[in-house]
Amino acid sequence: MPSESEVGDVAADLMPELTVVADHGGEPARPYFVAIGMAGVPESEGYVSEPQEPLSISELDMLPVVSETLTPGRAEARSLELPAGTTPFFLVGDDDLSLKWLEQRGDILRSMYAVGLVVNVQGAEGMERLRNAAPGLELRPVAGDDLAGRVGLSHYPVLITATRIEQ
Repeated sequence: MPSESEVGDVAADLMPELTVVADHGGEPARPYFVAIGMAGVPESEGYVSEPQEPLSISELDMLPVVSETLTPGRAEARSLELPAGTTPFFLVGDDDLSLKWLEQRGDILRSMYAVGLVVNVQGAEGMERLRNAAPGLELRPVAGDDLAGRVGLSHYPVLITATRIEQ
């Protein structure tokens, strides 16, 4: 039985030679053909990426966050069916109602290890205000429109657990 390399060599011999239709400069595509497998390009000619400096993205790069479908206001408590073990999380924004809610519910949120999604905030100052109102809680700026649509929300602040949405 022939080895894999012999099969690859035979397959490469059976493949027609690649014809250049047009060459406008740039980077040759030949090294990328290794990924196709049967393109008749030896693995030694495959693409090898150059090491690059990892991108450094900070929270400031995510601001401002504007959730078009979510506003501060009253939300009705109701049951919910999320997968068991879902980490409790809450939605807040940089507004007076959310700041007051965080101050009142901070101990409960900390005891649940709830994670905060800040769905409306203009800048770093707003994030700082929220963090000062909720020391020890993890707060992340995140657009909340998709989530709001999935769970049927239009107002925050709310706490969402695997079984319930409540204010």
